[in-house]
Amino acid sequence: MKKLISLFLLTALFIQGSNAQQKLFKETEEQKKERMAWWTNDRFGMFIHWGLYALPARHEWVKNQERITNEDYQKYFDNFNPDLYNPREWAKMAKAAGMKYAVITTKHHEGFCLFDSKFTDYKAPNTAIGKDLLKEWVEAFRAEGLKIGFYYSLIDWHHPDFTIDRVHPQRTDDKAKLAELNKNRDMNKYREYLHNQVRELLTNYGKVDMLWLDFSYPGENGKGHKDWDSEKLIKMVRQLQPGILVNDRLDLKEYEDGWDFTTPEQYKVSKWPEVNGKKVPWETCQTFSGSWGYYRDENTWKDTKQLLVLLIESVSKGGNLLLNVGPTARGMFDERAQSRLKSMGEWMSLNNRSIYGCTQAPEEFKAPDNSLMTYNPKTNRLYIHLLDYPLQNLTLPGYAGKVKYAQFLHDASEIKITARTEHGAKEGSTSTDLNLSLPVIKPNVEIPVIELILK
Repeated sequence: MKKLISLFLLTALFIQGSNAQQKLFKETEEQKKERMAWWTNDRFGMFIHWGLYALPARHEWVKNQERITNEDYQKYFDNFNPDLYNPREWAKMAKAAGMKYAVITTKHHEGFCLFDSKFTDYKAPNTAIGKDLLKEWVEAFRAEGLKIGFYYSLIDWHHPDFTIDRVHPQRTDDKAKLAELNKNRDMNKYREYLHNQVRELLTNYGKVDMLWLDFSYPGENGKGHKDWDSEKLIKMVRQLQPGILVNDRLDLKEYEDGWDFTTPEQYKVSKWPEVNGKKVPWETCQTFSGSWGYYRDENTWKDTKQLLVLLIESVSKGGNLLLNVGPTARGMFDERAQSRLKSMGEWMSLNNRSIYGCTQAPEEFKAPDNSLMTYNPKTNRLYIHLLDYPLQNLTLPGYAGKVKYAQFLHDASEIKITARTEHGAKEGSTSTDLNLSLPVIKPNVEIPVIELILK
């Protein structure tokens, strides 16, 4: 019997150990929380996709989609000259929109580098613009008080040693032809190149707040953590920049600390994302339209309300929004991007208290119909975002005895609170619901916000 019990315990311990995530570092959960505190508070950042693909202006994956060779793609390098580039203006627009941090593509999948790397000639200083564009960007965004992040593509369709795979522009299903194409390519050399460039980025530009690595696609004719030597890479990253935040695209999900936050792309999550039943930090990256790079003829642009809902809904589920701009080949944000940033900034200037420092509301508070709710745990304030403006009365189910004061956030004007009574209710009966008496005319803001100061 004792042997059976011992065997059972050993089996249970084995199962428990196999389900537990491994760790690469000794950081405690509290230390990680403290390291990520600025990002969890700030909630709203700017993504910037900029490279040679701004010249064809028809998607940042144009080289892949149109199967363009290096030779045919060279014309974009030869004609790259963003003479109107002024990152100080970019930084001011980001700040005015209410964004607190920004991430820029130092190198996208096409392999072109905005920075002055000693490991390649395929870089901005060798184009007509003749300078390190990243250096100016870092200085400009830091000057506006914004945190800075570097996107770096693990993929490189230009590098001669990056093996052709299922997402490469020269991909093929013919295995014999694929072997011939890859005969002289050496991923060991490319891997060294990748590590060297990441080291440059984290050494030559001062403090870097975030590293956004993109992306792994393991499986047949794909690439994963072994191709990047991800374990070695992230150890170098942590050593060079101990306070940095790293996304989850290194194919290190089996390690609890192989990543800091998860990155749902171009879709809304149904609930706060979880790993092994535990809520994890997350950030959704989204575009104004259907592409990341500048796309001249793309016309499915989201309007201001849709963009604000993206932001509010992300925060209401405990997450961040990284909203992308694709600058033109002359180095400017196009008028559509500028217009939407301005409109978002107008709303944020009056309502950012419902975004910064906020998260998902406690379960005891249910959002009324056609609204989204955020909560600030430090101030104990609840924010109801009215997506459809109600007619005079807004019922808050189960809120009785929990609210001290109510006001519109944009102008701090009082909203009267009364107990909700049903027509025909028995005399002396009590209700757990509250009623907010709203003005008939909707306030002149895109999405009105009600601030509830809780007891």
